[in-house]
Amino acid sequence: MSVKQADYETLLAEFTSRRGAIALLKQYRPYLETLPSTRRPEQSLIAIPLPVVRLRQFPDRGGQSFNLSSSSIATPLSCDLAILMCDPEWKIKMGVEILIFIHRPQEDFSHLLSRWRQTQVYLDRDYEWLMPLNEQHVFSEAAEKICPLFVVFEETPERIKQGLTGAGLPFILKSAKATPNEAITEIISTQD
Repeated sequence: MSVKQADYETLLAEFTSRRGAIALLKQYRPYLETLPSTRRPEQSLIAIPLPVVRLRQFPDRGGQSFNLSSSSIATPLSCDLAILMCDPEWKIKMGVEILIFIHRPQEDFSHLLSRWRQTQVYLDRDYEWLMPLNEQHVFSEAAEKICPLFVVFEETPERIKQGLTGAGLPFILKSAKATPNEAITEIISTQD
């Protein structure tokens, strides 16, 4: 049995809300602990589905300089969801960014890992997030720390789970049959 498009779409839709993003972080405690406020968790993060960043270009090796405002490029990232931490009082983005990669239908290990690697390459530059309309007032510069989290299904091939474990990348296992309000069936992590 393979992962279906509807399973992927269901999880993406579920994690897009703040409540869904918090539920996801609860399944991997080290990332839950990055929330600035546990008393107001829904005001402590911003979830951006299928995120886009604005990459800034700098002078090339030939010495030409560019106007930074005109040399930025909006680029979609290969992750499925970005979770940005923000201070609930000051409404400013804080240092940790968690990038979620959901196993997609027909995707094998090398492609899933390549999505993370490509995202690392993009975010190694100076960038800012293109924020959702209701969060555009939040200062959205680059992070101090970028953390990946992979979501795989029970139906995901074992080689993908084995590859993530071997690469030292944290992942959680989700049942495709679970409804959005059901708890995770199993939590697997390679980092404590």
